[in-house]
Amino acid sequence: LLLRIVQAVAGIVWTLLWMLAASFLLSQVPDSYTPTGYFATYSEAWGTVNPCAIWETGDHCVAMPGKCTDKWPTGSVWKDTSCIEELEGDVSVVKCWRCAPPRYIFDARFAASFFVFLWNNAFIVALGQVIVAFAVCIWFFAREKRRKPILLRSVRTIFRYHLGSVAFGSFIVALVQFIRYMMKYLEEQAKAQKNRVMVLVLKAVQCCLWCFEKCIKFLNKNAYIQIALTGQSFCPAAKKAFFLIANNFLRFGSVAILGAVIHNIGFVCITAGTALVGYFLVRAMHEEVSPVMPVLVFVFMGYLVSRVFMTVFGLAVDTSLQCFLTVEKAKPTDTEFVPSSLKGFVDAHVPKKE
Repeated sequence: LLLRIVQAVAGIVWTLLWMLAASFLLSQVPDSYTPTGYFATYSEAWGTVNPCAIWETGDHCVAMPGKCTDKWPTGSVWKDTSCIEELEGDVSVVKCWRCAPPRYIFDARFAASFFVFLWNNAFIVALGQVIVAFAVCIWFFAREKRRKPILLRSVRTIFRYHLGSVAFGSFIVALVQFIRYMMKYLEEQAKAQKNRVMVLVLKAVQCCLWCFEKCIKFLNKNAYIQIALTGQSFCPAAKKAFFLIANNFLRFGSVAILGAVIHNIGFVCITAGTALVGYFLVRAMHEEVSPVMPVLVFVFMGYLVSRVFMTVFGLAVDTSLQCFLTVEKAKPTDTEFVPSSLKGFVDAHVPKKE
């Protein structure tokens, strides 16, 4: 739990520092971003809206982007009191509408900063996963349980030998996330261009990328467990984890289903228990105070604690499963190192080598 708390604090501090730097980058709107000329009508400057439903077609179902709103982030339109007159052919046209720049824009500098933000967040999460997995592996295969501190040993080993693997795995996750956010950016550009077909296409692409991101995260988590088990680098560990999942998909599926149920029960019980204890404490110490706000604070704190605890618990269960599969494949003659709660199961289901 202490590891997860340190991880959360580091993530919060990094996020606040990044937001401070990103706010400066976002606010740098160049003068050339929006047109500086005058326009005759509001529709020419702002654009038109499609009056039809998505299934309707026809010449009247057309929306045109305005000169001021043809790209995202869009600015606004305002009417200048000092209009100008321009000749268009033989007709004199009065032009009063002008463009106002947006309060922020997204450029290449912000894109680079945002990718670093995603990579750092993924790295912090991955580092916590591999440290917990390594600690569980040490505990699982140790003959004398609880005799030596394993967390410091886990941290020292990961930082010394496997930091590059963690960085590479988190880079892949950050890259997929960055591409998904780029699709969101292009979707907003398509909305500014009034292109409804492209908006739907980009939404579908984002959905596929979201599913792919979930698969990558699941594979990465199991790859980190294999790194902790075998000491391999990321790519061989990921390959081994993929085939391990494929060959034992029923076991992994059963653990995933049971884990989801236990996680939800844990969330509810810890959060509700914290709120209940907080309610009685408030009523016992301050009877004249309304318990609503204090109980809401207790609910929030209980939810955070439950998230931290159940995340560590779930990762420990997944690591224990892979440790068991390793023992099952190796078929050792001596299983005294197996935790007492699992030894009976291992002795019953893992045949010994002759």
